[in-house]
Amino acid sequence: MTLDAIGLEVMAHAFAGIAEEMGALLVASSFSPNIKERRDSSSAIFDANGEMIAQAAHIPVHLGAMPEAVAAVMQLDPVPHDTFILNDPYTGGTHLPDITMVHAVELEGEVAGYTVVRAHHSDVGGMRPGSMPPHSTEIFQDGLIIPPIRWTAAGKIQQDVERLLLANVRTPVMRRGDLAAQLAACERGALRYRELVERKGREYVEGAVSDLLDYAERRTIASVKERVKEGRFSAHDRMESDGIEQTDVNIRVTVEVADGRMKFDFSESDPVARGNINCPLSVTRSALLFVLRCIVDQDIPTNGGVHRVVHVVAPKGLVVNAGWPAAVAAGNVETSQRITDVVTLALGQATDVPAQGQGTMNNIVIGAEGWTYYETLGGGQGATSKGDGPSGVHVGMSNTRNTPVEVFELEHPMRLRSYSLRDGSGGNGRHSGGDGVIREYQALEPMEASLLCERRVHAPAGAEGGGDGKPGFNTVNGKPIGGRAAVHLEPGDVLRVETPGGGGWGKA
Repeated sequence: MTLDAIGLEVMAHAFAGIAEEMGALLVASSFSPNIKERRDSSSAIFDANGEMIAQAAHIPVHLGAMPEAVAAVMQLDPVPHDTFILNDPYTGGTHLPDITMVHAVELEGEVAGYTVVRAHHSDVGGMRPGSMPPHSTEIFQDGLIIPPIRWTAAGKIQQDVERLLLANVRTPVMRRGDLAAQLAACERGALRYRELVERKGREYVEGAVSDLLDYAERRTIASVKERVKEGRFSAHDRMESDGIEQTDVNIRVTVEVADGRMKFDFSESDPVARGNINCPLSVTRSALLFVLRCIVDQDIPTNGGVHRVVHVVAPKGLVVNAGWPAAVAAGNVETSQRITDVVTLALGQATDVPAQGQGTMNNIVIGAEGWTYYETLGGGQGATSKGDGPSGVHVGMSNTRNTPVEVFELEHPMRLRSYSLRDGSGGNGRHSGGDGVIREYQALEPMEASLLCERRVHAPAGAEGGGDGKPGFNTVNGKPIGGRAAVHLEPGDVLRVETPGGGGWGKA
């Protein structure tokens, strides 16, 4: 069976609608502000072979890594209605706070596919509240490691597994609620997939999956051929610190574009770092897919067919392909941003791309006994040949929402003293880079704060003669604390975060 253009469009939206409904249910039923308000979560559906059928428009760093999670679960011989849980970065995960559920969809007594939900939990144990310590040197310090393991069997939660997980987190009630929401979202996706099969027939639906994967691959190849010059293009960028040593960590890439396909070679990048900026290969692949998706036609379905166009060369033991037991807490959130930057810089020699955006998620993790809070902050996006960069937005691998001030203050013993754009922080040029933001947190009781931020030393670069954006700046009570910090706050103390601006484009 081969679908015509109308059939492809109808089925692409049908599958995407299932993934979007999964995400909507998760947000509506979750407990934590990080999922309920910021929507730091993602959902997708996969076929029985482990290829992505459709994803919701959620978090880029989650979605490109999901196939690794499904592949890890498939090795454990799931049966229909089983749900697996995992966060191990070396077995399908990204970093430990991102907990993934993979549910085996039942059709006619067989596993016909998988529904997958990944969500960032604001605590999974470890050496610091919020499970994102700035200075960890091995993964055991980051939090509880969960290899792929059955969460439900025959539709029932494995109580021993749940008790073990909840005994190792600082906020068990919230974690139980968020995990229940994830399970409900997975089960809703499975239900909607079965309903689609009832309406269309299994042969038609599975044929549509195959056609859509091939269609996305063909369209992506054609779009790359049209938009990107063939050749080899190299670039270099750097992380400012690994959290332990205050020295740059280099990321180098050579991109080879030929016949509509892209090969990304990171062989010349620095080896695994002592600190926690290391990436599992799944995170590196996510960053590459994000850049590719930004270049090609917007109406191409984002599924496993797009993934087929990308080939990654990254020998084990590099900072972009770390191995156990390297710490990876910042790799998922910060190094992924730099990989995006360096790949975009290389492809700027072959196609029209923006100046560099803020290049960081500005991770803020705060907590004390009985509560934890996590958020990322927006900043400036880089300008383009077509116009100014937007201000105060999440850039690159982050796509979360803003945490409303009212929610933040009602649920945590803190006050937000100020929240504004950082005027003038975007780079000058024919088109100006977007401005960063300023956010000030005042403690109302003793608490611990952890910060994982980049672009505090090296500014986001302008393009085509445009000016650089201003680096970010973090202080406590007016005293600089740098981009990686673990600080104790007493009542009245003020943590101030100024996020970077984006680079400008073209000479003014």
